Amino acid sequence: MSTQTWERNITITDSPVASALFSDTRWAWLWLIVRIYVGYTWLTSGWGKLSNPAWVQSGEALKGFWSRAVAIPEAPTRPLIAFDWYRAFLQSLLDSGSYTWFAKLIVAGEILIGLALILGAFAGIAAVFGAFMNWNFMMAGTASINPVLFFLAVLVILAWKTAGWWGLDRWLLPLLGTPWQPGRLLGDAALPADHECACGDDCRCVPAMA
Repeated sequence: MSTQTWERNITITDSPVASALFSDTRWAWLWLIVRIYVGYTWLTSGWGKLSNPAWVQSGEALKGFWSRAVAIPEAPTRPLIAFDWYRAFLQSLLDSGSYTWFAKLIVAGEILIGLALILGAFAGIAAVFGAFMNWNFMMAGTASINPVLFFLAVLVILAWKTAGWWGLDRWLLPLLGTPWQPGRLLGDAALPADHECACGDDCRCVPAMA
């Protein structure tokens, strides 16, 4: 009895709607609005903590937040954290006194994420870190606006190629490229020597960020 091995690669193309929203620069204005909203929210949150000694000096604010999150109330009240492994993780940070430096990391992270999203500098990467912070806040039992910010961050991640078009990514992405397709700063290493520009000989082709 013979065995057949399937080696054919099948590529499933995006729908026209998804392709337009996440890859067409004509829709970049939409991501500009999302970026500014999410970025401003992060920036104001971090900036407000910057002048609070409980965040940037002692870390007592974060200690209180973690302490409330890991507390297990009497039944039938449900605890804020649903997963025991995450509660154990936060408890280990509390026991080691990590809140003293972790609080500063959170403040710096919120400010940097906000600035990167507003300026459109590595918007996709900034959205990844923002979504990760939202996820951690939600895992610790804090809803607030975190679900909304998380959802919007995921959309920015999906639209990473055009999310920063109206921002610094318009120049950063072609200049630096991606790990799988280097940009102009590395000498267009992704372009073969005999590459011909489809736009003619009088222009300089820039590798697409697809």
